[in-house]
Amino acid sequence: MSRTFLLVASLLAGLLAAPAVAHDYTLAGLKIDHPWTRVTPGRTGAAYLSVTNTGGEMDRLLAASSPVAEKAELHTHQLEGDVMRMRPVQAIEVPPGESAVLKPGGLHIMLLGLREPIREGSRIPLILSFEKAGSIEVELAVEAVGATGAGHGAHSGHTH
Repeated sequence: MSRTFLLVASLLAGLLAAPAVAHDYTLAGLKIDHPWTRVTPGRTGAAYLSVTNTGGEMDRLLAASSPVAEKAELHTHQLEGDVMRMRPVQAIEVPPGESAVLKPGGLHIMLLGLREPIREGSRIPLILSFEKAGSIEVELAVEAVGATGAGHGAHSGHTH
């Protein structure tokens, strides 16, 4: 085979595979970037992601659900005295032109009553419901037990 043929075949294979590895989603004026979770051997897990509002109106994440969990709750961490505690929140605001970052130690989605362990390399469906934009199904990439999500581009610079 010629080098040109192999080069073209490789480029085409790469282009065809690109949508399968893309891991960001768009819903109305919201961009959801790199939804992920960690390997979880027990019955409780957490989901993390970044939501950027490119629109002109405030939106709010109101709820989440997943077929792999009995229940999903929006949570944050709050310092109470010298102890950091998880607390449910009613909604997560995403102001226009800003991002809400759900990450370990901060805002996150608790996955409660997992029906089976979450295994590394798999994809977990998660439905996000926003006040104005509506609902979207995303896939959580399952990363190693100690993963922080820090190596995923847009995550590292956002604030809420």
